[in-house]
Amino acid sequence: MSDIQVWSQMDQYIEENLILKDAILEQVLRNNQQASLPEYDVSPAQGKLLQLIVMMNKAKRILEIGTLGGYSTIWMARALPVDGRLITLEYDPHHAKVAGQNITFAGLEDKVDIRIGDASEQLSQMETEQIEAFDLIFIDADKNNNARYLQYALQMSHPGTVIIGDNVVREGAILDQHSNDSRVQGIRQFYELLANDPRITATSIQTVGSKGYDGFAIGIVI
Repeated sequence: MSDIQVWSQMDQYIEENLILKDAILEQVLRNNQQASLPEYDVSPAQGKLLQLIVMMNKAKRILEIGTLGGYSTIWMARALPVDGRLITLEYDPHHAKVAGQNITFAGLEDKVDIRIGDASEQLSQMETEQIEAFDLIFIDADKNNNARYLQYALQMSHPGTVIIGDNVVREGAILDQHSNDSRVQGIRQFYELLANDPRITATSIQTVGSKGYDGFAIGIVI
């Protein structure tokens, strides 16, 4: 049996034992597939982890950079209190449309605001608006701009804000400092900023599962 088969079976075991069957989230994944969205969604176990972090941090305001079809959005938004709010940024109008439909299907349209367009431009506009700081920020968009997104995230945080970056291992490709892959270089710059910016303390965890070999970074603004 291959490593990926074992990892996938282990993910299935975790889901069967720790994550309740959820018809809405299962339908959301089907909707994404039927709409021909790329299969970049977090796994159910990863979605549950994001939800638990929202709960542990008692977050009321969440920023998500990279919506896709809204699967991770729904996991996090469900953990918000009644007066909580999640802003999610999506570049692709088609993805945003599917996400909006999924979020409405999940009954969370009153808690989630989808902003469509280039994420850097959206973040710059939010700075101009002097938007209130966020309690949790999830960065899961185009990896070549990860460091730029982290810079904005730090500016939109307060002490105690949790910042999470997804896909920061990429099967170990990050080790190649001479890589011609802009995504790899973007994540390496992301690590450099995490390491050198005194406003945040962070670590990174390698993961395996149905999504393969990757990892996520998690930091707290101090």
